[in-house]
Amino acid sequence: MRKSLIANVVTGALVSVLVSACTTENNASSVNSANDKPNKASEIWPALNIEVKADPAVESKVSDILSTMTLEQKIAQMIQPEIRNITVEDMRQYGFGSYLNGGGAFPNNDKHATPDDWVALAEKLYQASVDDSLDGSTIPTMWGTDAVHGHNNVIGATLFPHNIGLGAANNPELVEEIAHITAKEVMATGIDWVFAPTVAVVRDDRWGRTYESYSEDPAIVREYAASVVKGLQGAAEKDFLSDQRVISTVKHFVGDGGTVGGDDQGDNIASEQDLFDIHAQGYVGGLTAGAQSVMASFNSWNGEKLHGHKYLLTDVLKDQMGFDGFVVGDWNGHGQVAGCNNEDCAQAINAGLDIFMVPSDWKVLYDNTIAQVKDGTIAMSRIDDAVRRILRVKVRAGLFDKPSPANRPLSADRSLIGKAEHREVAGQAVRESLVLLKNKDKTLPLSATKRIMVAGDGADNIGKQSGGWSVTWQGTNNTNDDFPGGSSIYDGIKAHVENGGGDVELSVDGSFETKPDVAIVVFGEEPYAEGHGDRETLIYQHGSKKDLALLEKLKSQGIPVVSVFISGRPMWVNAELNASDAFVAAWLPGSEGAAVADVLFGKHDFKGKLSFSWPSEPQQIVNKGDETYEPLLPYGFGLTFDAENVLSDSLNTEIKVSTDNNEAMEVLNGAVQSPWVLWLYSGDESLTVSASTHTVGALTYRTVDKVVQEDARKVTFDGSEFAAMRFASKSFFREDLSAQLLTQGALSFNVSRHSDITQPVTVGMNCEGEGDAPGSCSTQLDISEQLKAMPVDTWTNVSIDLQCFVDEGIDFTGLVVPFELGSAGKASLSVADIQFKPGAAESASISCQD
Repeated sequence: MRKSLIANVVTGALVSVLVSACTTENNASSVNSANDKPNKASEIWPALNIEVKADPAVESKVSDILSTMTLEQKIAQMIQPEIRNITVEDMRQYGFGSYLNGGGAFPNNDKHATPDDWVALAEKLYQASVDDSLDGSTIPTMWGTDAVHGHNNVIGATLFPHNIGLGAANNPELVEEIAHITAKEVMATGIDWVFAPTVAVVRDDRWGRTYESYSEDPAIVREYAASVVKGLQGAAEKDFLSDQRVISTVKHFVGDGGTVGGDDQGDNIASEQDLFDIHAQGYVGGLTAGAQSVMASFNSWNGEKLHGHKYLLTDVLKDQMGFDGFVVGDWNGHGQVAGCNNEDCAQAINAGLDIFMVPSDWKVLYDNTIAQVKDGTIAMSRIDDAVRRILRVKVRAGLFDKPSPANRPLSADRSLIGKAEHREVAGQAVRESLVLLKNKDKTLPLSATKRIMVAGDGADNIGKQSGGWSVTWQGTNNTNDDFPGGSSIYDGIKAHVENGGGDVELSVDGSFETKPDVAIVVFGEEPYAEGHGDRETLIYQHGSKKDLALLEKLKSQGIPVVSVFISGRPMWVNAELNASDAFVAAWLPGSEGAAVADVLFGKHDFKGKLSFSWPSEPQQIVNKGDETYEPLLPYGFGLTFDAENVLSDSLNTEIKVSTDNNEAMEVLNGAVQSPWVLWLYSGDESLTVSASTHTVGALTYRTVDKVVQEDARKVTFDGSEFAAMRFASKSFFREDLSAQLLTQGALSFNVSRHSDITQPVTVGMNCEGEGDAPGSCSTQLDISEQLKAMPVDTWTNVSIDLQCFVDEGIDFTGLVVPFELGSAGKASLSVADIQFKPGAAESASISCQD
């Protein structure tokens, strides 16, 4: 069935997209090393016909300004701090060329800052930048922000579907309109510059930024990049960087979507030809349309970090492709370059970086960079080139001539934030992005005259449907009240049913008193963003199939089930598909969830087509054009109401475990293993372990010897309050350890008891989130009986079946704490050799196998 499906579903207009694979005029042989480049850049990379041409008047003005600048003023133009780490007085003293607000940063540190608050901060920092009383400079600063699906940092803004949904809509004109609306809402808050579009071409959907990609097809990404740049900046020779437009950024240069294993900030090992053909096509589109800035990527290419990659940043991007704007770094990305740290990185400037994005370490970096120019480590010509590029963009954007932020035309119109007309366009984008994967017996469209139950934790949850980069960086810890003017998916269903004369009931757990005619179940991934979103597999809810249980419960009661699946990527949901009569991939629709109901009830037919291939196996990584291409549903698939259903209720649900890597995953093996960091806490006190001995509250900690020097950790609890030794991920990022469940793994550790055990001693795990926040989970399993049975001062192995943690609610796709040893009583213990051991579940000391 699969082969005939592939042959028949991709027809009509989609064929032209599928066959328009990115090509180059010169198919020179590729190279496999970033440092071994027998080919010149011109043999692979094109000289672009950039629509924004050099202007002698602009160049003359830039030269005049540059000729008057001191070294200190020049370096200040190259420093971009974050609003939480600078004051107005800092801006007056140093005259930074730009600044940003990171995800989750707000004026006055107030999540609910109003548009007026945003404008007020922009005005203060602008006025300080043009005040020459301290730094002698009147060059205006500019504010950059991550407005990646609307002005997503601002309460009340219109949030559009994330890029993966827009890719499914396959509508470049709509995407350009969305970008223009975003520009207007951004300008209404006094901001000049947007860090968008992301033009990654994702090859491994386990990457936590997959939803920031339009497609696995470089052709769509190339076309969309041009549309977004024109929507944000305006078209060259028309309203380019007018009063309704902002500076755009194509990002992240280059190859971020192609890292090994989908590892965020990892290594792309593609050949140079593939780097261009697959990963650089968004730059062909976006730069040709006139994008004025490029953001360097966190990733490496064949082992060399992009922030320090002279060949790609200078030889390719600037010299060969002809980009004459500036290259800005990503959040402390320069600090990852070999030989660098956040405060010191001449290598990045010499490679072609023009602006350091340095949120908090800006003062030392500023001083060090000045010193490196003075001692010749960085040539003055390189500084002048960087500053010339920054000034060129500022002159083109009219920043020297425009009124201050508070007095610009759109800043006076705060009604632009979440304007009704903007939300209508977002609703259109939602409708066109929905992809119908299954429609058994023509379950859809629904009749609004029926008795309809709406279930699932995503039904009335605007934060969940919006995903990451929605008010907060990770999109977590939000409620519906944080999206004023927005609507949940349930809101739209309720309106349709009430207007149609039917009955509607919201029941998250699927319980009811009167049996419904149909159930709409809205479920899916919890919000995440970069770092937190990486996964080991594409299995949805492996080990804790609570949403599947809900679907099967309803199906067993004879109720037709319509599944609305919220996700930032295609996922292996064969079991959920089997339990559904209809299944809709809704992606991350944003703030206008009500528009989903317009399609479910037939006001509009389904238009969305998969811009990513849908996996047929739990560990399958599949892309259009693969030599062996056997997805469950192919690129371009998407049913309409009249189309014949192709998915049965008996899809394979067997999880086959790869035996390629059955090694234990270590948490403590003499040293604490990456990505884990050791913490101690007692009550409200906590600290990161930085020495061989520590005391915090009720807990005393020290390193001890088991086999070799200091390979174990001893903790003594005095019983005055609960205290614990905790291994947590760096920056408390979520780590996907679901692969440990696939191998029937157990948590294994060696322990030595030094005292009597009179009260519970627990081994715990934690997920991201606090309390009842979405995605939060934690549990502690009492091992005191096992400890009591051990000889004193003798090392004994304890192993706990991971299913025991799953049964207590732990979600292994988002672990923050894989091991915590705690007690509120008096006890003294040493632990060593903490690891996740494959195949050890059945023989574990504590087992929960059925």
